[in-house]
Amino acid sequence: MSAKNDNGYMLLFRGNAWQKGLSPEEMQKVANDWMGWFKGLIEKGTAVAGSPLEPEGKIIAGKSGRIVSDGPFAESKEAIGGYFLLKVKTMDEALAIARQCPGLPHGAVVEVRPVAEACPISGAVVPDVEIATATA
Repeated sequence: MSAKNDNGYMLLFRGNAWQKGLSPEEMQKVANDWMGWFKGLIEKGTAVAGSPLEPEGKIIAGKSGRIVSDGPFAESKEAIGGYFLLKVKTMDEALAIARQCPGLPHGAVVEVRPVAEACPISGAVVPDVEIATATA
């Protein structure tokens, strides 16, 4: 039994090459299955948010934040392609949901992370924010 976490868990969908080698019809089926999976989690109240992310973006780095790198970062194995925010109490529950990801048989990688109650640097408790129910 995993420890309880009242702040929920985040699924991070890593990488962007899971669809390589799939026909357009196979890609569409996986996409439909993925959306059906997400809609089902929303309807159950298990997922409270989620979205794919665009492949392009910017990275800010350096002490002053002056270093800006432009995307897309399509070649990156670490690229995050999307996320779900889950409202479940244990890592075991979050892992069970992650194992249902329709992209896994095609090479998708799902990282499961607990949402922290407090900022690890300041120690300040993260304020509760009401997340609007996603509509897919």
